[in-house]
Amino acid sequence: MRLVALVLLLANLVVWFAPGLIPPVTYERSAGGILPRVASLKMSDSSEQAPLSSAECVRVGWFDSREDATAFAERVGERFRIEERERELPPLNWVMIPPQPREVALSQFRDLFSRGVESYVVTEGEYRNAISLGLFESRAAAESVLEEKKQQNLNVVLVNFPRNRIGYALVFDVEPARETEVVQAVEAESHSNFDFVEIYVCEGVASPEKNP
Repeated sequence: MRLVALVLLLANLVVWFAPGLIPPVTYERSAGGILPRVASLKMSDSSEQAPLSSAECVRVGWFDSREDATAFAERVGERFRIEERERELPPLNWVMIPPQPREVALSQFRDLFSRGVESYVVTEGEYRNAISLGLFESRAAAESVLEEKKQQNLNVVLVNFPRNRIGYALVFDVEPARETEVVQAVEAESHSNFDFVEIYVCEGVASPEKNP
């Protein structure tokens, strides 16, 4: 009996004092703070993630200068950026006396000048030493001048004059469902006097020129 009592006493002592002998659990800190619990590492289900909304772009043009584009965008009052592009324009109609030896061209030019005919000698390019008698957007106007010069016994021809120029387009980055509103604001401000107004999904949004 004494032996049984002694065993029970020792068992009780172990129950009471054993927790104090076990060292407490500590947490190590990483560079960003306490290491996360396992539960916080669980990946969110894709169906619970809010879908990313894609931005819409409204592009309008053309403007003759960056300053004109900026001034217009500020009147519209939306975030914008400016695109600079080389535009291929319809060729002009060029009435000329074909290239000839320079001395001959200069002599004929002086004769035309003395008769009050507006002209100049081309100094470079494919038609160097030709005598220009006018550039026309209208082919009908060019053909009229051509016939007039032929009646003056001048050896004249009509050729195309290719031309390109730098154009500036405005791109407004707008939230989905606002593109119609922005287009209406653009058309109201410009009185629909643009070569194009187009809406498309932005492939990448660059830093805006303005954040109103």
